[in-house]
Amino acid sequence: MSVNKVILLGRVGRDPDVRYVAQNQPVASFTLATSDRAYTNANGVQVPERTEWHNIVMWGKNAEVAERYIRKGTQIYLEGRLRTRSWEDANKVKRYITEIYVDSFELLARPRENMAPQQPAAQ
Repeated sequence: MSVNKVILLGRVGRDPDVRYVAQNQPVASFTLATSDRAYTNANGVQVPERTEWHNIVMWGKNAEVAERYIRKGTQIYLEGRLRTRSWEDANKVKRYITEIYVDSFELLARPRENMAPQQPAAQ
C-alpha cells in the first residue's frame, strides 16, 4: 500500500496560465507560496521566515474555476498528489519538475490588495 497526498494552504504567486489540450480539455498552472513563520529558538538564535514555492496543476472543471476566480494573491486550500516529470531542453540537458496535481480546493480569501477598505469618494 502507498499514499501520495498533499495538503497545502497558501497564496497564489501568479495568475493561472490556462491552456487547452486534446479534446479541448482545460489545464491551469500557477505557483503557490507557503511560509514557515520566523521564530527565535531556545538559544536566542533568530530563524527568518521561510517561503516554499509549489507548482500547481489543475485539470477540467477545477481549471475552469481557476481561470475565472483565482488571481495572484488569492489564498487557497488544496488537496492533491505529487507528480514529477522530466524533459530534455534545447541543449539536451535533462530537466525535472515536481508538481501538485489538484484533486479538490477551496478559495479562502481574495488577493490582499483587493481586501483594503474602500475609501469614500472625495467631494
